[in-house]
Amino acid sequence: MDKIKSYEKELAFQADRRKATTEFIKIVSDLWYDKSIEIVLFKNQVIDKNVSDIINLHQYAGEFVQKPISIFDSVEILRTINNMMLPPAKLDIGKLTYEYHADNENEEDVKAFVFNKLRGADKVEEIQPKDVVLYGFGRIGRLVARELMAKTGKGNQMRLRAIVVRGAISQEILEKRASLLRIDSVHGEFNGTVDVDVKNKSLIINGTTVHMITADKPEEIDYTKYGIFNALVIDNTGAFRDKEALSRHLKSKGAAKVLLTAPGQGVPNIVHGVNHKEFDSKDHKIFSAASCTTNAITPILKVIEDSLGIKKGHIETIHAFTNDQNLVDNMHSKYRRGRAATLNMVITETGAGSAVTKALPSLNGKLTSNAIRVPVPNGSLAIINLEVNAKTSKDAINTIMKKYALQGDLVEQIKYSLNNELVSSDIIGTSAPSIYDSKATIVSKDGKNIVLYIWYDNEYGYSHQVIRLAKYISKVRRFTYY
Repeated sequence: MDKIKSYEKELAFQADRRKATTEFIKIVSDLWYDKSIEIVLFKNQVIDKNVSDIINLHQYAGEFVQKPISIFDSVEILRTINNMMLPPAKLDIGKLTYEYHADNENEEDVKAFVFNKLRGADKVEEIQPKDVVLYGFGRIGRLVARELMAKTGKGNQMRLRAIVVRGAISQEILEKRASLLRIDSVHGEFNGTVDVDVKNKSLIINGTTVHMITADKPEEIDYTKYGIFNALVIDNTGAFRDKEALSRHLKSKGAAKVLLTAPGQGVPNIVHGVNHKEFDSKDHKIFSAASCTTNAITPILKVIEDSLGIKKGHIETIHAFTNDQNLVDNMHSKYRRGRAATLNMVITETGAGSAVTKALPSLNGKLTSNAIRVPVPNGSLAIINLEVNAKTSKDAINTIMKKYALQGDLVEQIKYSLNNELVSSDIIGTSAPSIYDSKATIVSKDGKNIVLYIWYDNEYGYSHQVIRLAKYISKVRRFTYY
């Protein structure tokens, strides 16, 4: 009889929890679409997630901070936020819920606690929306487009207005472009609608017009003809890599800033979260978001350099194959990359080791690097082998990394994994560029040599870094509480 009663209590609790989760989802949606307030849960996106997703994220959050994170507390805090007069913002409900229990020594009620934590929001300057043009529409371009359109909301920040491609834009081409955006073999279906407007040569994404412009030379484009002014051009073609070539974008009417989604020469190379504050967009018109690998390893290296000091090290990247390689053996300008990408592990070079020093000058001359392309279409791993100045242990390193993943300037960049079963397919769709595998860390007996395993979605995680930097350049970063 006791077992039956216990089971009935479990059923009742599950029903109450799912009901609370449904309210959680509704408030998250209302905050986003009515007030441009984005809610995340320890950096994990919760907009357009289902009940099971939200419950699982709360469970992960509890494991991460080693204290229960209750959906009931989260809902109560969300109700308070929904009743406040806040500007456009991005708020971490996981951090707020955790701090409500961890730091609430005076036993404030929820309303007083939330008002105290978010009291700086009223000092934020009003944001002026920014027009965005994607120059190129490949792997990174389409993922950036997906994220920009999924997070347009009321249009307070970034507005994707046009996409520039080469070649004629016929109905067939529009349909193919739309199809590639609508569904992706790696990242699945786009969570929205994509239609074509043949007459106006446009894609209609979530009911919003995005012009498709054909051009061979960037300086020949007049964006103002499409009602686009003072735009940020995000170049993801890889065709223009230095300041002189990228400056051609600025000769087009309606373009004001340029962001390259690759390492650049003669322009600031920025890893958002690490060195973006060193460059003011008032002083520069062209920026580089560096590479996916540089964005993965630099936040981790900064943590180790600041905490333990780095004498020297080597970085080996186990990288998914890319479109630069051949599907079957054929001629290629570089050695080994001509061999079949889906059948071979291919040793190739990477400039990530030296590129890191553009963001972390203290590591100049201390790092070597190489890469191995492997037969997976997405999901990569950086193995960082370091000799450090201060003696350490696996527990000490994990504690340091968890601290940086929970608070500070790198919370968007570092995700702390507790998963004993983590493999490459698990990290696809992770918005953080660095996923620290806490279970895989190795430390030598003398505590001076460490090996860190850093996973990264070389497409999705990097695309989010591009967008973070784009928002910073465009001065549309909202009030945040992480």
